[in-house]
Amino acid sequence: IFLPLITTNCAVLGIAILLVQKEYNLGESVVFATATAIGFSLALVLFAGLRERLEMEDIPAAMKGMPIALLTAGILAMAFMGFSGLVR
Repeated sequence: IFLPLITTNCAVLGIAILLVQKEYNLGESVVFATATAIGFSLALVLFAGLRERLEMEDIPAAMKGMPIALLTAGILAMAFMGFSGLVR
């Protein structure tokens, strides 16, 4: 039960640190934080949907559980890296 709480706290603190480093004003900070929250939520929903679909598929025994979850997370990370640099 503590892992989701820890990851959420890390995300909130990470955004606060980014806002200070980039020296955003109040308006820019609100927009950046809102967009980041939407992106984080989108990633969580996509990952949950993929995990749910993978539970119904016939996966080799060696790949069930953590290995397929890590592989899926890696592919999602590469997909989201395609969005880097779109907005400055």
